Amino acid sequence: MKRTNQKQKAQEAKAPALIAYHVPDRENAPWTRIGAAWDHKDERGFTLQLDLVPVAAGRVVLREFDPKMIEEEESAA
Repeated sequence: MKRTNQKQKAQEAKAPALIAYHVPDRENAPWTRIGAAWDHKDERGFTLQLDLVPVAAGRVVLREFDPKMIEEEESAA
């Protein structure tokens, strides 16, 4: 168990490859950041970590990580 936690912490320290957003099924609805995904070393998959689980209708969209977007989200809050 301890080994898994060390791997997870090391992976979380690395910038995510993708950011997860919930996109409601209505026009012009705001996207809500709900988590992130990190690529596997073998490049054959991703680990998805969700901080929020959407309960409303919609879809989960994964977008490339852009540090500028994170700064914009934080300044808007």
